[in-house]
Amino acid sequence: MASKLHQLRSKAVQASEFVAKHGCAYYKELLEKNKQHIVRPPTVEKCQELSKQLFYTRLASIPGRYESFWKELVKHIWRNRTELKVEDAGIAALFGLELYAWFCVGEIVGRGFTFTGYYV
Repeated sequence: MASKLHQLRSKAVQASEFVAKHGCAYYKELLEKNKQHIVRPPTVEKCQELSKQLFYTRLASIPGRYESFWKELVKHIWRNRTELKVEDAGIAALFGLELYAWFCVGEIVGRGFTFTGYYV
């Protein structure tokens, strides 16, 4: 046990020495290779603007990805319709039922543990 701990410790020391020696050069090389992607000057405002652009770009791409998902799903089911077993359909139905049950539990919890509605 002690020898394995000593081996692990020596490997960790070797790894940290390697990173200390070569990490800075790797960092500089990485930045140099990707300098076309770096926005100058790197201000907080620019970072916030870029994060908003990323967020809204991803948000705008949801309808297209959603449509593609359903097309591929229908295509896959139609192509493999002869291999579809009753067992698989039953598992899918149970999974859907479980999702609906968790939704109902969430609604009850959200209403403050009442079944009839919200407290007024």
